[in-house]
Amino acid sequence: MRATQLWQWICQRGVSDFAAMTNLAKDYRALLAERFEIVRPEVVTRQISADGTRKYLLRIAGGHEVETVYIPEEDRGTLCISSQVGGTLTCSFCHTGTQKLVRNLTAAEIVGQIMVARDDLGEWPVAGQRPPDRRLISNILLMGMGEPLYNFDNVRDAMKIAMDGESLSLSRRRITLSTSGVVPEIPHAGAEIGTLLAISLHATTDEVRNTLVPINRKWPLWPS
Repeated sequence: MRATQLWQWICQRGVSDFAAMTNLAKDYRALLAERFEIVRPEVVTRQISADGTRKYLLRIAGGHEVETVYIPEEDRGTLCISSQVGGTLTCSFCHTGTQKLVRNLTAAEIVGQIMVARDDLGEWPVAGQRPPDRRLISNILLMGMGEPLYNFDNVRDAMKIAMDGESLSLSRRRITLSTSGVVPEIPHAGAEIGTLLAISLHATTDEVRNTLVPINRKWPLWPS
């Protein structure tokens, strides 16, 4: 029961102060504050374009930085989130491909990007006010920094939190995991995560794709 109460305060209401969790006993709130903390990635910079797109540079534990982008459209609002600091792939068109992999993001840091964007957009419910007709962040796209399938366990756990009905309650049909083509992990993603899957092809021949997406040399489009 206590876990459910905490989960709802943190994930459904966006509360980051134990003292504000008023259906918990005061001494229990003090104990939680003494032993735990609720933190978000730090917003280093925020850029807003004329069409409402918001680009965040976020600082996480260890001083590392990742990018998150909110893209508003007429019928949806998509948040593009990162899964790694840097990356191991060297795709010629991607700036992340010029960086070395520093580390995987934890499940908390992946979910934290959603929390930061909801904070900034003011999407948490307000007591006494009617909730909006539609969610500002309705879709999640795992297409930020890093290859999600090379951080499988943390991405899986983060998306389970995002989809949990007692948490952020996002539909699995509104979450898309984009991969450069880590073929052995694709069946695992279907079985354990169950979101939509997008494969970044960028070319229709192995000759061209080997140059643009070097992972193609390991898992080609047209295996011999």
